[in-house]
Amino acid sequence: MKDELLFCPLGGSGEIGMNMNLYAYGKEGDHKWIIVDVGVTFADDSLPGIDLIYPDPGFIIDKKNDLLGIILTHAHEDHIGAITHIWPKLNCKIFATPFTAILITEKFKEKKIDIIPFLKIVDLNGTINLDPFKIEFITLTHSILEPNGLKIQTPAGNIFHTGDWKCDPNPLIGEQVNSKRLKEIGDSGVLAMICDSTNVFSIGRAGSESDVRKNMLKIMSRLKKKILVTSFASNAARMETVFYCAEKIGRHISLVGRSMHRIFKAARKCGYLKDVIEPIDSRDAKKIARNKIVYLCTGSQGEPMGALNRIANYSHQDVFIEKDDAVIFSSKIIPGNVRKHYNVHNKLLRDGIEVISEETEFVHVSGHPNREDLKDMYNWVKPKCIIPVHGEHRHMKEQIAFAKEMQIPSTVQVENGDIVKLFPGMPSIYDKAPSGRLCVDGKVSIEEDSSVIKERKNFADNGFVEITIVISSKGNLQNKLLVTFRGLPVYEKEEFKYGLEEELLKISKTFSLKNTKQEENLIDSLKKTCKKYSYDETGKKPITNINIMRI
Repeated sequence: MKDELLFCPLGGSGEIGMNMNLYAYGKEGDHKWIIVDVGVTFADDSLPGIDLIYPDPGFIIDKKNDLLGIILTHAHEDHIGAITHIWPKLNCKIFATPFTAILITEKFKEKKIDIIPFLKIVDLNGTINLDPFKIEFITLTHSILEPNGLKIQTPAGNIFHTGDWKCDPNPLIGEQVNSKRLKEIGDSGVLAMICDSTNVFSIGRAGSESDVRKNMLKIMSRLKKKILVTSFASNAARMETVFYCAEKIGRHISLVGRSMHRIFKAARKCGYLKDVIEPIDSRDAKKIARNKIVYLCTGSQGEPMGALNRIANYSHQDVFIEKDDAVIFSSKIIPGNVRKHYNVHNKLLRDGIEVISEETEFVHVSGHPNREDLKDMYNWVKPKCIIPVHGEHRHMKEQIAFAKEMQIPSTVQVENGDIVKLFPGMPSIYDKAPSGRLCVDGKVSIEEDSSVIKERKNFADNGFVEITIVISSKGNLQNKLLVTFRGLPVYEKEEFKYGLEEELLKISKTFSLKNTKQEENLIDSLKKTCKKYSYDETGKKPITNINIMRI
């Protein structure tokens, strides 16, 4: 029986976010596995009470005895955010470069898990041996420190996993893309390249952070009052840009938001951001004149708990914004956050705040490859096959078309759960792994179709009614029914309650209340009566709870 090389995405294919990819090598039924990235995505309003979603790891948990480790390409949440949820079920080694290692260590500390014995820090452009895999980290450019592509060497041949990347000729922090090494990898032969698809529809190049810095300086130089800049906290190069501009225009800078402080501290610990001016505490910044301070804030997506949202609603304890101040949104809007973002945007404008965003000024560049960047990577790596990931189906379909245009010999379009045989033979989907999404609900994880979420949606859509009936030992109703309700569009509450009580009493009197064996039938009838009455009066069928008390 011949050895085979497999690829299987459990998350991030057919969506932007929640990246989790598996590779396997060995004979059928006897594979060794590695995981590349374990990310989250963020829930929208369709999942009430849910903040985070991550891939269901059940398929690889069943194979954990053959799992060699988790390799992390970089520290964005859609690549590492699920690590504390998934790792305890695997107990395997984790491999990451220094900056990523610091951030995941903090995540585990919050969960009171000592990850140090399992965490292996990899030098930039370093190599690890996980027989039969030999993995080389290739430092690329992205919108975070230490982004890595992975050359995955196996006895069957080489795979290149791009991770998130772009071609930035002047990234300001970190090195340029090592095209020389990528060409060497291409010359050695690459069976398949698993590639970022995010910006495949965007022509030209993604752009350079240095160009953003030049324009940010022009913008901030003309502003006369208080300046607030909001961006992704993880974008350390953008953070350095704001520090640089603040210093050039003679202003102090203050960091606002937990994530900003966390990333700044981690970057400093890894040797970055050493030459910038020292930030001042937001409590001290209140004493600084409006034209002498810049705040760098979290909350660019309009997150309810983000610093900017609290500032815009005048609920932040340290930062107060006034008419004629300015807010710069130095970021793009992530799909799913549009409404939240514009709610904050519009609130600021209504209050007389100047708002600057990528819609009106050049204040942001993407961290993902445009078509010209993709073209460069294809030409350097020269893969025999392109497998698009990190995109919705429309992105991945377009990259397949683009790869064919670029004369790539083979392409495979995948979705979460597809098992691709990369070797032997031409790469193709040959099996399906169980896959799905798990939701972080408070301190526990539940399935996306959980009855808990269904009930929560029902509560939100239809309201809630609770009825309490007190029955004596002789089977007589005591006083009257107790009716309480929430979330029903009722204006005359007492009239509604009186009418519902009358209908319920009618039903109750048709049952022998002394017979406890009839309680289930009684409860069922009361629920049906309640829903019918409520629907007739309000158009809603509420969740109904019946309490029967016998005294």
